[in-house]
Amino acid sequence: IRFAEDEISAVETAAERAGLSVSAFIRSLSLEGAGVRPFMNREDRAVLEMLIQDMRVVGGNLNQIARALNGSRSVAGSDLKGAIDDARAIATTVAVELAAMTKRAGAARRGEAT
Repeated sequence: IRFAEDEISAVETAAERAGLSVSAFIRSLSLEGAGVRPFMNREDRAVLEMLIQDMRVVGGNLNQIARALNGSRSVAGSDLKGAIDDARAIATTVAVELAAMTKRAGAARRGEAT
């Protein structure tokens, strides 16, 4: 990719604001534009990784409950409800965070403050 001097300056500024190297910034824009992956900075990836870990824990709890039920063992209704509520809360948080990441990414690309 070739850029004019003023274009590369604008790209460098936008990459810095997004918390990415120029190379990572251009890759992210290209991949996002192609629908391959979302545009995320280090902080966004860290938040998403924490949420993924939380979902793994809840998934393990749900799996244990399913095994108990399939093995004809009883499971307290409160345990089942708690695990489902936890899964719902994490799924909602993931949706909210992804929406915020998308908004921040667009603003960062346009050079707007978030």
